[in-house]
Amino acid sequence: MAAQMTDAHRRFLQVLMSKGITEGSEARKLHHHCCETDKVYYAHDKLDDFISTINRHLQPLFMQVRKGMSEEDGRAHYAVVNLAETEITKMASDYTEIELELFRKTMDLIILSENGFASSTDILNLADKLKTKKMKKKEAEQVLKVFVEDKWLSEKNGEYTLHTRCIIEMEQYILSNYQDMARKCNICHSLAVQDRFFLIITPGFQSQVCESCGTGMHLPCVRKYFKAQTEPRCPKCNEFWSCDIPGMSRMTSQSP
Repeated sequence: MAAQMTDAHRRFLQVLMSKGITEGSEARKLHHHCCETDKVYYAHDKLDDFISTINRHLQPLFMQVRKGMSEEDGRAHYAVVNLAETEITKMASDYTEIELELFRKTMDLIILSENGFASSTDILNLADKLKTKKMKKKEAEQVLKVFVEDKWLSEKNGEYTLHTRCIIEMEQYILSNYQDMARKCNICHSLAVQDRFFLIITPGFQSQVCESCGTGMHLPCVRKYFKAQTEPRCPKCNEFWSCDIPGMSRMTSQSP
């Protein structure tokens, strides 16, 4: 018998929606708090089951609590996704048309780059080339700041990449609009994007790709998967994994 939606589930969903995205440890604390507050059975290892109950009730509304991974540290994050609105236009209620155009062009720069980042200089140079209307660079700087505050972009030392929230919520948009590059990680099944020239998934989607079969894995997944193996081999085709594995010394020879 399927679990019933309770006030604890509704409270959890409401907080999650208000935050936009929640890191895994915070989601677990929220799970405990909601169950305790509304006197609902709590088990520390049942967060996924708790969320599955919410998702069953959200299904008719074309919404879903989706789990994704931060490519910076490999931590899980949770966000509420509107499955009926997969285009960037879902952001239209929060941003103007010109701001959305800047965001789309910024995504292009990031995903199509060789390293998965776009510099502030390159993004600001787009400001006076927008089709909607030209934007002053000072205005563009402020818009970028808002995108970072709203967790659509991440910024470090003047370099921008896609925030985990963007990757989770815009997954279908990215899969549809970057078909030659987009794929799912073979381990965690989250979105990854292949650099077309170097067969390395860009650090907006920090990953590696098997040179033999094209199977992709995020860097945190690469580290976890190969940690216990004496020789790294692709989980799909079993060929030698030729990419340098973070935190591991490179094998100097390949076994037959």
